[in-house]
Formats: sequence, structure tokens, C-alpha cells
Amino acid sequence: MKSRIAVSVLFVLIAATAFAADTAVTQSDAQKSFDKLKTLAGSWEGSFEGKPLHVTLRVTSMGNAVMHEMNGGGPEDPITMFNLDADRLLLTHYCDAGNRPRMVGKLSPDGKTLDFDFLDVSGSTQHGHMQHVVFTFIDSDHHTEKWEFAMADGKTEGGSLELKRSK
Repeated sequence: MKSRIAVSVLFVLIAATAFAADTAVTQSDAQKSFDKLKTLAGSWEGSFEGKPLHVTLRVTSMGNAVMHEMNGGGPEDPITMFNLDADRLLLTHYCDAGNRPRMVGKLSPDGKTLDFDFLDVSGSTQHGHMQHVVFTFIDSDHHTEKWEFAMADGKTEGGSLELKRSK
């Protein structure tokens, strides 16, 4: 009887250890998306509407956030932050329109596209807000970004950036 109990306890411990090891190795989709985004860390050059554009992506806060900063010919300098929130990848865009839309990202099954859909916005939407962003991974030195802005009247506009790694 004691040997049956000991064998049963041993079996439960082995099963629990195997389950824990399997769980620790499996990454959530959000973590996979975040890790893919981190591969873009660095400096990027491109253009928007014929004007030069510099984009910097930086992993910060001990790997818990990614900061995306755009610098172009104008006075605006929008910042976008990415972070994990439980089982989702969040984007918060600090827009020159004076608001902060948040979006949730999903990585495509082939790992080539990271698509962010609108979640909510804080601040005034009087002048509109960003509502959709897509990152397309071409290779380690090239990616595109498509930013879509919802105008206050419901119409959308946006632009695509073709970026090449400069550092």
C-alpha cells in the first residue's frame, strides 16, 4: 500500500514538473510579437511625402518597453511606446494631435507582419486620432510602417514608410 502511494506521489510530481517545464518554454503570442518588435531596435532612415524621416526604436526599462520616435522636417516629434500587458501587446501613441490612442498588436502566422488595431483613446479627438498601424518585416535591415489616422469626420488618411536601417 505504501509503495502504491509513493508511486502515485512520484507520478504526480513527474507530471507536474513536465507540465511546468512545458509551460515555461511556451511563449504567448503577445510575447512573440514583442520579441519580434524588439528586433527593430536601432536607427532607421526613410522618407515621408518626399521629406527625409529618421525613426529610432529603442528597447528600454530593462526590456519591458520599446520606444519608437519619429523625427522629420516639422516641429512634431511623435513618440510611440510598446509594452506587454498580460496576454496582449499594447501600443500607446503620444500624438501631435494631443491625444493618446492605444492599440493591440498581433503577429501574423508567418511572422512578417505586426498589425495593431484600435483599442481606445485618451485626450481630445477633436482633430482625429491614430487608429491602425502595421509593421512589415522585410529583412533585418528593411521594414515598412503603415500609419492610419481617423479624422474627426470619420474619414481616414495615412502614410507608408519604407525604412532602411542606418545603425
